[in-house]
Amino acid sequence: MRAAAIQMNSTGDRPRNRATADRLVRAAAADGASLVVLPEKWNVLGTSEQLAAGAEPLDGPSTAWARELARELRIDLVAGSIVEQRAGSSKHFNTSVHVGPDGELHGVYRKLHLFDVEVAGTVYRESDGEDPGEEIVTTTLHDGTVLGMAVCYDLRFPELFRILTLQGARVLALPSAFTLATTRDHWEVLVRARAIEDQCFVVAANQIGEHMPGKISGGRSMVVDPWGTVLATASDDEGYALAELDFARQDAIRAGLPALAHRRPQAYVWPEVLEAVA
Repeated sequence: MRAAAIQMNSTGDRPRNRATADRLVRAAAADGASLVVLPEKWNVLGTSEQLAAGAEPLDGPSTAWARELARELRIDLVAGSIVEQRAGSSKHFNTSVHVGPDGELHGVYRKLHLFDVEVAGTVYRESDGEDPGEEIVTTTLHDGTVLGMAVCYDLRFPELFRILTLQGARVLALPSAFTLATTRDHWEVLVRARAIEDQCFVVAANQIGEHMPGKISGGRSMVVDPWGTVLATASDDEGYALAELDFARQDAIRAGLPALAHRRPQAYVWPEVLEAVA
């Protein structure tokens, strides 16, 4: 299976974002990708007002576009994430969808962990406009391969990726909009760590460039194998990273270094009281 991680500079210009996504997904498919992953908030990324204006129902125009394109190209398309309208609430979900070659929705994942942090002097408060999801989601690709779904900040929570792996995931899709500072210092380390510890392929699609004044993503979209080897990295512009996923090699890695089989879940007990550590 060949997989592509699409890298975009999404802004508040929704028609331009859609056109860029369409062009890059088509180019990746023409290069042989049968699994394509778009970045976080590929269809709109900007001010809180722009995000609210760009919010859509799950069956809205962005998902409709993804369904039509996946059906036309006969690919599995992880349509990054969109700002999903939430019925009865002023807040939204950050929602990633997996569309199969049949054009049907096979997986819907709402981001579990919200990015409420201060990085390099810039404050991010996703919870001001978004609610977290409540469900860990795996889905199945056209060939039967199990795909684990996550979004951006989720990358810092290894327990999520371990559960996805224990639910059968062999490939992990990670649409992201990692900041410039965290891309520089943390992105590759974390992506490779999740691949190594769970012996999975990771298709990590990041945003790049300035989305609005002061909000910049760092790019470096990549595909990483279960040994932690970076198979492909996107250039420092809009484009994509493309690589072959060798499942026989994954089987060999898991057989030769059977860390997943050596787990001792009976010894793993969460503390009764869990408190946030400042």
